[in-house]
Amino acid sequence: MISVLIADDQDLVREGLRMLLEAEPDLSVAGEAADGSQALAQARLLDPDVILMDVRMPGVNGIEATARLVQAGARARILMLTTFNLDEYVYHALKAGASGFLLKHATREQLTGAVRGVSAGETLLAPAITRRLIEDFCRGPAPGTPVAGAAGGLSERELGVVRLVAQGRSNAEIAAGLFLSEATVKSHIVRILAKLGLRDRVQVAVYAYEQGIVRPGHRTPPGGRKARP
Repeated sequence: MISVLIADDQDLVREGLRMLLEAEPDLSVAGEAADGSQALAQARLLDPDVILMDVRMPGVNGIEATARLVQAGARARILMLTTFNLDEYVYHALKAGASGFLLKHATREQLTGAVRGVSAGETLLAPAITRRLIEDFCRGPAPGTPVAGAAGGLSERELGVVRLVAQGRSNAEIAAGLFLSEATVKSHIVRILAKLGLRDRVQVAVYAYEQGIVRPGHRTPPGGRKARP
C-alpha cells in the first residue's frame, strides 16, 4: 500500500484528491495539510511514501517545504501540483528535490499513475510539460560548447543514459535504445546518481540541461553521436 500526504491550501482540491486516491486499492491517504508548515509537521509525523505538494501555499510555500524535507533526509517522494503549465516555480521545486509535477487538471489515470511511478522511483518527467520547463529555465551553453567538468566523471555510456533520461525516456526505452537490459540501465542510473550526488532522475535531467549535456530542441542519438542533417 502506498501512503500519500496531500498538501494544498484549498479544501475542495484536497477532498477531490483524497476521493480519487482512495478509490484505488493500492493507494491510501495518510493525512492532509493546508500549508507548507503543516506539510512539514505531517511528513515528520506520518512518514508517507509520496507527498502531493501544492506549489503556492500561504506561509511556507511548496518549494520551501520541499527543500526543507529533502535537506532533512525525508524518504518521501514529492510530487508538485500546479495550476499553471508554465510556472517557473516548478523548476525551482525540481531543483529543490521534487520528483516531478502534475497539473491540477490531470486525469485520474495520470494522477494515480504518477503517484505509483514516483513511489517506485520512476521519477515523473510529466509528459512534455516538465521538459519544456527545464528547457525554458535551464539555459546553459550553446550546443557544442560543454561546460568544463560537466561530465562529472561519467563514462561515455553513462553520458548516453543521462541524455536519454533528460529526454524523458523510461528505463525500457533507454534499454532498447542502448541495446542493454533494463537491469543494466538501472545499475547505470544508480551509479550516475552516486557520482553526481543527485537525488533522482528529475535532478539528472535538470543537471543535463544546465551543464549543456543536452540542449533545448537538440536531440542526439543514444550513443551520443550527433544526428546527420
